[in-house]
Amino acid sequence: MKTSTLCPRFERGMQILSQRWNGLIIYRLLSGPQRFCNIQSAFPVSGRLLSERLKDLEKEGIVVRHVYAETPVRIEYELTEKGRALQSTIECIQGWSDEWIEEQLREEETEQALHSSEETCEEAAAGSKAE
Repeated sequence: MKTSTLCPRFERGMQILSQRWNGLIIYRLLSGPQRFCNIQSAFPVSGRLLSERLKDLEKEGIVVRHVYAETPVRIEYELTEKGRALQSTIECIQGWSDEWIEEQLREEETEQALHSSEETCEEAAAGSKAE
């Protein structure tokens, strides 16, 4: 059996960042403290799942939860110093995405449009044969 040659810290970091929604939550919090409803409205994620992810990020020391004794109670989430240290990493991913992902999306859209037009042609051909 082959053992992993990755550094355990690197592997753990990748596990944290690659968990679904974590990167986007961190990206959102880079702009400053956010209330739960503001984070949730930014993504198509259930409240339960978002709550789980925020708790996980809190346990990792990336996010801190602030509870304000107001009526109604106000809760905000903010990146810790450890979380803010991810800003350059997130910006690098953003730059890479801007350069490479858009082209891939255009290619996928073109392929979908071609596939769609082929289906339309096939449907039209089938319709004319039926007449």
